[in-house]
Amino acid sequence: MKTPPVVALLAALLLVTPIAVAQANETVVSRIKRTPVQSTNVASVGYSRQLHALEIEFTRGAIYRFLNVPPSVYRALMNAESKGHFIAEELRGQYEFVRVRPRQSEARPRERVASQER
Repeated sequence: MKTPPVVALLAALLLVTPIAVAQANETVVSRIKRTPVQSTNVASVGYSRQLHALEIEFTRGAIYRFLNVPPSVYRALMNAESKGHFIAEELRGQYEFVRVRPRQSEARPRERVASQER
């Protein structure tokens, strides 16, 4: 049986496209110190020189770690007048990333309740 062209194309794309988020059963633990920033969308930014990882916490609670980011990009982000614009133009689509923590509204109900009880 011959594979339909659409299925073959999707399979090929999956092989060459990097995985952009951690697997559901995989937990990313952050030990990167983040610094609060002045921004309407970004709460804090951190960088690990050892890991070459740029970590961004958004005001809605989500945290993303961009991988293989040079220190110059971190410095440029910290000096950018608009952090959100810089992220959209210079990071998204340029670097692989993992989601360290989802937005607060995406957290499972039990997690939200447990965090509110503390």
